[in-house]
Amino acid sequence: MTVHIGVDVGGTFTDFAVSLPEKNIQLLYKLPSTPERPDEAIIEGLEYFLTNHKLDPKEIVRFGHGTTVGTNALIQRRVGKVAMVTSRGFRDLLEIGRQTRPKVYDMHQDFPKPLVPRWLRYEVSERMRADGIVHVPLDEQELKEIASTLKAANIDCVAVCFLHSHAFPEHEERAAEILRKNMPDEVSIMTSSMVYPEFREYERFSTTVLNAALLTVMNAYLDRLTKGVAEKGVAAEPTISQSGGGLMSATYSRRYPIRSALSGPAAGVLGAAYRAKATNEANVITLDIGGTSADVSLLANGEPSVVHSRRLAGFPLRLPALDVNAVGAGGGSIAWIDRDGLLKVGPDSAGAVPGPACYGNGGLLATVTDANVVLGRLPDDSLLDGRMTIRRDLAEEAIDNLAEKLSMSREATALGVVQVASAVIVKAIRAISVERGHDPSKFSLFAFGGAGPLHAVDVAKDLGIRKVFIPPNPGILCAEGLLGSDLVADLIQPSLAPFDNNIYQSLNLAKSTLDKRARDWFETESVEVESQGQGWSADLRYKGQNFELAIAFDNDQFDQASASDLRKAFDQAHEAAYGYSQSDELVELVGMRVKLTGVLSKPPLPKIKSGPCLNSIGSRKVLFGKDIWCETPIYRRDAIPKEQGFEGPAIIEQMDSMLLIFPGDRAKIDEWGNLIIVLSQMED
Repeated sequence: MTVHIGVDVGGTFTDFAVSLPEKNIQLLYKLPSTPERPDEAIIEGLEYFLTNHKLDPKEIVRFGHGTTVGTNALIQRRVGKVAMVTSRGFRDLLEIGRQTRPKVYDMHQDFPKPLVPRWLRYEVSERMRADGIVHVPLDEQELKEIASTLKAANIDCVAVCFLHSHAFPEHEERAAEILRKNMPDEVSIMTSSMVYPEFREYERFSTTVLNAALLTVMNAYLDRLTKGVAEKGVAAEPTISQSGGGLMSATYSRRYPIRSALSGPAAGVLGAAYRAKATNEANVITLDIGGTSADVSLLANGEPSVVHSRRLAGFPLRLPALDVNAVGAGGGSIAWIDRDGLLKVGPDSAGAVPGPACYGNGGLLATVTDANVVLGRLPDDSLLDGRMTIRRDLAEEAIDNLAEKLSMSREATALGVVQVASAVIVKAIRAISVERGHDPSKFSLFAFGGAGPLHAVDVAKDLGIRKVFIPPNPGILCAEGLLGSDLVADLIQPSLAPFDNNIYQSLNLAKSTLDKRARDWFETESVEVESQGQGWSADLRYKGQNFELAIAFDNDQFDQASASDLRKAFDQAHEAAYGYSQSDELVELVGMRVKLTGVLSKPPLPKIKSGPCLNSIGSRKVLFGKDIWCETPIYRRDAIPKEQGFEGPAIIEQMDSMLLIFPGDRAKIDEWGNLIIVLSQMED
């Protein structure tokens, strides 16, 4: 028997999804995270399955996990000590940045302080021109002197970032070679052309520094994790979820830890895409609400959107990532009163420790979870099937403190907290839908995460969405998404050239270079030929534009005719994205990309069987709106029979989440175990 394990480490909970494909069984588990040492919760959960379910560790063939270690380290600035060596004249680029401000109308908010202080940023005489001609030779003696100086600075990593090295990395590579020879072995040397060789030097330098800063943190974490897993007898090496979707080996993650910085939300989106495809839902908006944040994404025609530029802890990050918009509106998000006297929710969170007040771990401030307890939407005795005690009295005390400042009743304040949190989420969804030309009412809402199903209907109503999908294990979907992921790598080859009659030569040269790098990756990751997948695209733009579009192609070789077809595809894509195209304008090739896939075996999605008639296990009063109290029946999720429709109000309890169906809304369970809610005011 083979065993597949997916683990998602969140800020509040660590989730496990374990698949036994031969038995068509999926086992689930959820336990509080251990923020200071996240690997401890992983090992504790692994021990639970080995002991309580008698799993054989030697039969574990997959162990994928998503982690917030890198993100949290950057936010808290608990990172390695990094020095930077750059082209003369570019020492202050990390501070100068771009003209755009984080918030246009906030004159007091500025960019965060660079991770590399000015005294650790060194200039060296060298200059490679944009056409590859050496303007100033690399001063190797200067580099040796810099290395001598850095020896006394107790540095963890040196980031080498030269101008135009994305296309011509020779100076960077030689500088790295000299530094390695003249510095202690324990000091890592990293070049910007290694991390992600894209033009735009500010973003490239920033991404390289972020990667360098995380090397020490992630290596220490992976050392503890791999050692702990191996001590349990597990032969499979842990794989790490990437920000752009898919998994990477621990070895690859040690070199490029920045690629895992946004891995948890990405795994959830892939899990939702996998389930949505099975139910023939092509257009889906995902809503993942955990303890710390709410993450939303849009899937058009079944495919998640990918962006190549994000901000992480305030710093620009130039790497492929699934287009996930995160806001501070999770279950642990703290409610507070702004200077204008208005109620706000987040982005600060109570986290796993001390957590919401109702957890009884010392939390005093009112959170979204406390509000849901007061409203009756969450039980007032326990969560996680009795493993986590809930203190209603502490939730009421926290909400009362807030209500007193607002001069409102306890119930009105709790309802306000939930409504404000939902409004924050709605705004985040509008940013990825309405602002990009998508009508959210044409999509279904796919809600998951521990708190997603509690807020799904409120959010859907505000957006005009008619149908809500909630998967069988919403609180574990990010972990489940890892079970269906493949090994993935994104490679890029810069190639700036005008799109003229000879462009096919530049296209073929770039593809040939990427082909070799692709073969090297497949060999390094031991991916068999029959499991190899490749997705190619070229970055094109009209001359003078600041941003480019990635245009997919499947040519092995280009000639003038196929290059012309690529140009036409770009015009069509530009028309779709911006509402116009200019077929007579000069187009530039900026670079070429390939997404490599090492296809892994995936456990099947289990179908549910028909069961007995629906029976409630009790009831409690729930506040659904202003003065709308309803005595609401409670059902167990695993006791709801397939295809039997029922009408709200209803509460559906399960180990990993709590589902809320409003009065008049209709619901049923489909063959895949998804709960489908059709909103009453949206019916045909």
